[in-house]
Amino acid sequence: MNASGLATSKWSLLQYKVRVRPTPAPFQCLWGSATLIQDINFPADKPLIMHIYNDPYGAPVTFGTQVVANPPNAPPTQTTLGTLQPGERVSIQVQGFSGIFATAGAAESTVYCLIKESA
Repeated sequence: MNASGLATSKWSLLQYKVRVRPTPAPFQCLWGSATLIQDINFPADKPLIMHIYNDPYGAPVTFGTQVVANPPNAPPTQTTLGTLQPGERVSIQVQGFSGIFATAGAAESTVYCLIKESA
């Protein structure tokens, strides 16, 4: 394991961290982009899994998914999945949306991300 607590391997290029700041600053994309014009889909038998870990010394972080809006020039539609408290982690399938977003409440936090193929 490295200093961030993430395992080092061939996946090291798919490990990264994002500083999530308090609202009213815009949300941060943990994966994807608010400007994509099409939702992303992978083969059903090999979806990607995103592992999200909120720093134990950070603040609670609310996260969710976004899909491309219809019409395309409108903001993306966001669905909140929940809140990660400091030190908590979750894994979600990356399939059928254009991004995974995060926002922080009163203080910022560092969120560590790892994307891997499903088994």
